[in-house]
Amino acid sequence: MHMPPLAAFDDQHHDQFMAQGYLRLGHLLSPGKLAALQQRIDDIMLARVRYDNMRFQLNPKTPDAPLSRTLGNQEPTLNYRRIDDLEQDPLFLAYMQHPLIRQITRRYIGENVSVFRAMFMNKPAESGTILPWHQDIGAGWRIDTNPIITVWTGLDAATVASGCMQIVPGSNNLGILNERHYTSEEDRAKYIRPEDVIDLETEAGEAVLLHNFQLHRSGINTTSAPRRAFSTTYMNAKTRSLRTGQTFPILFGEGALNPATVAGKPSDQVQVFHG
Repeated sequence: MHMPPLAAFDDQHHDQFMAQGYLRLGHLLSPGKLAALQQRIDDIMLARVRYDNMRFQLNPKTPDAPLSRTLGNQEPTLNYRRIDDLEQDPLFLAYMQHPLIRQITRRYIGENVSVFRAMFMNKPAESGTILPWHQDIGAGWRIDTNPIITVWTGLDAATVASGCMQIVPGSNNLGILNERHYTSEEDRAKYIRPEDVIDLETEAGEAVLLHNFQLHRSGINTTSAPRRAFSTTYMNAKTRSLRTGQTFPILFGEGALNPATVAGKPSDQVQVFHG
């Protein structure tokens, strides 16, 4: 069922988000803008649009193959599993600065907001990787504050068959279970009962606000079409890397990136991978 975008983020939405750890925001992407982002990410994967300081990760050829990253597109293929640093692309940046997202970030973060990661995730047709149960936080991110809000947007429909996200509503209220990101066997047995898990199926162009403490996972794609998505984690612009001391690219507030003038990403911002 097509859900129009929320006209505004109000107290009722806040209460629901904090209680359940997720909130459907509706179709933030119009058909035209959705088609433009679909085409743009394919062009980036096929090296028709290139960014030297964008990090890529190929889908492994076998389930047990190690994951590795390259800086810049080293191979023109639609078989990339993940691409980071998309805030340097004007089309993706413009979407990340959607007015409704601005309302949400102002409520939870304030005037000055940076991006922790602007990430494309792909489960290619009849492929993809399994993401075990985890929270999107932890010491492995190597930043001085754990963000709490992520906007996840389907570039294709996400169904059970194509490996949609599974979540445990309300698990964000458990707090941080494990600073190492993935849940322990003990915590899975305690907090992830099968009857509490829901399949978060979404339509292409639909966005979901996710609390970063929310327990979630996803499986493989068994369909003949890809399952592409775009995920952006927002945080206070004062947040710094524990490795470099640097702050992160600004999306809202003083010094914010502008889609009309954005021109790549400085090389010193991609020397350390944070999450």
